[in-house]
Amino acid sequence: MKSYCLLTSCVTAALLLASGAPLRAEKPSPAKTFDVQAVRDVPYYDGDDADKTKHKLDLYLPKGQKDFPVLFFVHGGAWMTGDKNFFGVYSSFGKQFARHGIGAVVTNYRLSPGVQHPEHIKDVARAFAWTHKNIAGYGGRPAHIFLCGHSAGAHLVALLATDATYLKAVGESLSAIRGVIPISGVYQVPDKLLSSVFGKSPEVHKKASPIMHVRKDAPPFLILYADNDFPTCDFMSERFGKALKAKKAEAKTVEIKKRNHVTIILSASGDGDPVAREILDFIDRRTADTFRASATGGQ
Repeated sequence: MKSYCLLTSCVTAALLLASGAPLRAEKPSPAKTFDVQAVRDVPYYDGDDADKTKHKLDLYLPKGQKDFPVLFFVHGGAWMTGDKNFFGVYSSFGKQFARHGIGAVVTNYRLSPGVQHPEHIKDVARAFAWTHKNIAGYGGRPAHIFLCGHSAGAHLVALLATDATYLKAVGESLSAIRGVIPISGVYQVPDKLLSSVFGKSPEVHKKASPIMHVRKDAPPFLILYADNDFPTCDFMSERFGKALKAKKAEAKTVEIKKRNHVTIILSASGDGDPVAREILDFIDRRTADTFRASATGGQ
């Protein structure tokens, strides 16, 4: 493989937003929607070494509702840039699903070069553990938490859901994850990719690769990528899906048409967008939830 998804989507996203590029799909959804309550900058880790910015998350909740499923989202940015507040991209994403009756958690994590792997995934595990423990107090259903991430965030949620080491370290297990939705991610970390992030040890790169940890008891996966994605994102997505299926794990891989590595996440905030539809359907089919059925008009 000649090149890999270096995941510089944050810079490109900023340019698209500044240019006024449309972010919403043209066709509106007839589904019932809800007002959104935002709860921002909630600390998920308070140890002596806690970062005042990166160890925080935001909640987007369907206002006045109870017992709803939760989408736990991890941002992209090549493990080196980005945050939960990036130009409103991820808050729009969270609000979109909260409007449709799904609570959203959008988390920060520490970035390179300040830290190296596995510190990013340790933070994501901490944020997930906080969510699993506390989301019921905000109306969410702890048994129905779905992981989602874009770009570097897709790598992190895929790794969290395949290598049980990180959840075990925070007192959690894979059974706490209802499903996983990585979008345009990296699932095999090459030996020479980003030494400032993963170091120079081939063994570390191997252990950081979700495809090396596929297992029969992995949560269900919905793997999304764009038809004009970064080079090899399509190949890695398809390969990762096949590796999961070979282990008898549940996995579906979907190519999203007329999208690239950036617009696949920007457009997901729009009603009727194919990414949003895939995610809503994936969650609906794994919750059998009467609340969600009413939120989507029974679709």
